[in-house]
Amino acid sequence: MKKLLLTFVPLLLTGCSYYNQFVERMQTDALEYRCDEKPLTVKLNNPRQEASFVYDNKLITLQQGISASGTRYTDGIYVFWSKGDSATVYKRDSIVLNNCELQNPKR
Repeated sequence: MKKLLLTFVPLLLTGCSYYNQFVERMQTDALEYRCDEKPLTVKLNNPRQEASFVYDNKLITLQQGISASGTRYTDGIYVFWSKGDSATVYKRDSIVLNNCELQNPKR
């Protein structure tokens, strides 16, 4: 019985881990923006309140922050700020991606 239990418990825990990853992927939205400088794909992970995107060949992951208007994600260096179908990306208070318009917005 102990051998069966020792085999079954790790399998059960592994299954739970895969299930949680699956659920998290299902709750992640990929948004496509067209900016003045280049296209931008942002992945929003709603349960974790995170936004991530690739900029300068580096994956940037930002936490949702306080915003008076729209939605703002930051890590202290980068800021992704969206309102409606528009977004802007800042790096240390300088705009690096401007006039980003959401492609194929859900209405």
